[in-house]
Amino acid sequence: MADDMEKTEEPTPKKLEDARKEGNIAKSMEMSSFVVLLVASLVIVFYLKYVTHYMEEFYKFYTSFIGVELTKNVIFLLILESAKYFFIVMAPVFIALILAGIIGNVGQFGFLFTTKPLIPKFEKINPIKGLKRIFSAKTLVEGIKMVLKSIVAFMVGFWLFFDFIHDMPRVEMMEFYEQIKWFANKSLILIFAMLAVFFVFALIDFAYQKYTYKKSLRMSKQEIKDEYKQTEGNPEVKAKIRQIQREMAKKRMISEIPKADVVITNPTHYAVAIRYDKTKDEAPRVVAKGVDHLALKIKEIAREHDVMIVENPPLARELYKSVDVGEIIPPKLYKAVAEVLAFVYKSKGVV
Repeated sequence: MADDMEKTEEPTPKKLEDARKEGNIAKSMEMSSFVVLLVASLVIVFYLKYVTHYMEEFYKFYTSFIGVELTKNVIFLLILESAKYFFIVMAPVFIALILAGIIGNVGQFGFLFTTKPLIPKFEKINPIKGLKRIFSAKTLVEGIKMVLKSIVAFMVGFWLFFDFIHDMPRVEMMEFYEQIKWFANKSLILIFAMLAVFFVFALIDFAYQKYTYKKSLRMSKQEIKDEYKQTEGNPEVKAKIRQIQREMAKKRMISEIPKADVVITNPTHYAVAIRYDKTKDEAPRVVAKGVDHLALKIKEIAREHDVMIVENPPLARELYKSVDVGEIIPPKLYKAVAEVLAFVYKSKGVV
């Protein structure tokens, strides 16, 4: 019994779905932060020319007021134009960072909207539980992870910076423009080196969060049994089972078509496949039937396996309505079906 209560089993799809509805998902803040940092770095790299242009415009605008008396209207105009330039320059940055934050989260767990995490929970303000969270293993892991990331980032940055110092004598001999260009190139190298470090830690953290999330949702064998009992009578589960059963029956029916003697059609809406095995059946048997798309599928398979197709709308409709798949035809249809089979056998040269 103790084994049944130990949480050794992987969470079921229902358990994962219920946790998702509650807002309990695997989420790596490291990965989200990395995506934001990546976008911010790309914005810095590709946005400088755009910013420089508007800063020049902004500078020209302000210098045009040199010597102009600062009246209320002038001050109002300066404030308005300053706000406009600030919005033009910063709006794309804010939009890019907001989108990066959304992508960094949605990319991990898909789109999820739930208000349940916003519902106040009084246990969250319990000081004893709060202390437990502070000194928990999770907090310790987060602390170690932060220290390791800082150490690795510092070592990589120091190594690159030390390598850059070797170029300083050569840089001193360059023109000012070349020095600025050298500094910009080295800054890009440093930025993307740091991004590479953060990306590695983000991947590790993402995998760790997935693991701890699955581990926290593990179930005991008894919980799985109880869940099965609860869902067994669920209408949605029953409907899914019926759907699977229909699909399996359809596959079995399709596999019987090549063995049929004839397919009787409407010709477009109905198709009924008939097989007559004199050694087993006392009368011809319906092995497949369908309407519309399924009827077209039946006829397609029949053509592929050289099963004759005979158009007989009244008989096709009557067979479809009165005989289920796997049943033999009723006595009232013996004569009509016999005539069709006789025609098929004669066409194939079968006595």
